[in-house]
Amino acid sequence: MIEPRKMAKQLMDFYKASFDNSFNALLMVQGQMERLASMTLDQTLALPEEAKKAFTDWTKAYKKGCDDYKKAVDDNFKRVEDFFQEADKPEKGKAANA
Repeated sequence: MIEPRKMAKQLMDFYKASFDNSFNALLMVQGQMERLASMTLDQTLALPEEAKKAFTDWTKAYKKGCDDYKKAVDDNFKRVEDFFQEADKPEKGKAANA
């Protein structure tokens, strides 16, 4: 019989792996789109330099937002992992009575 705590931990591990894989795929697609847009902007002669700078600033802000989001999610997954580790430790009172 599977313990509910063990099943919940396995589920959280699955969620973390799913999030990591999805997030990495998103970053790959975003990187490809950024390169494509950058090449297009570089080849557009009539585009003012301010527009190119705005695009560069936007991509930097987007990357920082992605990094901040990933860090927040990872921190929360770590909290859940710590919770399960703490819950798996035997309690002092129970260990003495066993």
